[in-house]
Amino acid sequence: MSESVPEGTNPGKFLYARLLWNNLGVHPMRSALSAIAIGLQVFLILFIVGLTSGVLSDWRARAEGVGADIIVQSPNSSIFFSFSSAVMPESLAGDIAKLPGVDEASPVLIVVDTRTLGVVYGIDYASFSGLSSGFTFLSGGPFTQADQAIADDLAADSRKLKVGGIVTLMNHDFRVSGIVVHGKGARFFVPLATAQDIAGAASRVSMIYVRSTGDTEALRAEMVKRFPEYRIRSMAEYLSLMTSSSLPGLTPFIRSFVGLGVVISFLVILLTMYTLVLERRREIGILKALGASRLEICCLIVAEALVLVVLGVVFGLAATYGTTALLHRTSPTLQIQIPADWIARSVFVAIVGALAGAAYPAVRAAGTDPVDALAYE
Repeated sequence: MSESVPEGTNPGKFLYARLLWNNLGVHPMRSALSAIAIGLQVFLILFIVGLTSGVLSDWRARAEGVGADIIVQSPNSSIFFSFSSAVMPESLAGDIAKLPGVDEASPVLIVVDTRTLGVVYGIDYASFSGLSSGFTFLSGGPFTQADQAIADDLAADSRKLKVGGIVTLMNHDFRVSGIVVHGKGARFFVPLATAQDIAGAASRVSMIYVRSTGDTEALRAEMVKRFPEYRIRSMAEYLSLMTSSSLPGLTPFIRSFVGLGVVISFLVILLTMYTLVLERRREIGILKALGASRLEICCLIVAEALVLVVLGVVFGLAATYGTTALLHRTSPTLQIQIPADWIARSVFVAIVGALAGAAYPAVRAAGTDPVDALAYE
């Protein structure tokens, strides 16, 4: 040992601290890579969950922002509108509008832009605006021609669009007539007849938004009796279904990432701490010669593993929020929300993996014979 123990200091505690920090300082690159590997699994878990949560939250907000109280869809339709096919007659909106208790009924044709996988709404502007207070235009106004489109502010910012500019949707060029505040269902809106022509769905729509005059549940019950062949949901029921569990295969996918995170932490800590025990046998022998117990040696190894976890978690959180901020600037339409409970879960996963990985090196270090260790070079 090249350093003396300060007078009045507990030799064991002094050497514990020295051994703890020397592991990070002697091989800083190894320590940094270990922390980065742990941080990477924290980043992957939080980013996947944050992306999913953000997309679902954004979709719920946009569906609610339309202003409808009831949604009418075909029997086999999905709660994710992009999978809804145009199989409903447009005339059904007129029949629904005649029912007592209906304030407005607006037919919508949903078309997916194959280039961007974005959802485009074909709408009847008058009835769609009547579902709520209407669009809030930041510039321009409603479309007045078949080849015009309305864009929301996030889509316009993402594509650098201006009123009068050209945007390609569904492999067709549209002139932007207006830019509106986001939150009305889709990012782009085109005339219903134009969307029907492009989709080859003459006089057909994907869904019908309905606004009631007051008693939504009574109206919904009446509509179920009148139109039993269609799926009729209240907006409240629809929003309750928009959860991550409704996405097929998502839960197993996230669980796989959590399991992968445990494995990464386990292997990284196992390799790092096992190598540490082999390299620091003399220091461990000195500690045991000074009277350190097996439990104290185990705690020392576990403490060093937890230091790496702390560094890894800090790196992982920084990478997560840094990437999120960058994506918000470069891709405004991509919404990412990091749930607070998942931050705790990702940290817990890292700790569990680290403790499991540190277990064997800690036991091995605790079982070191001080005589053999002091003779080790």
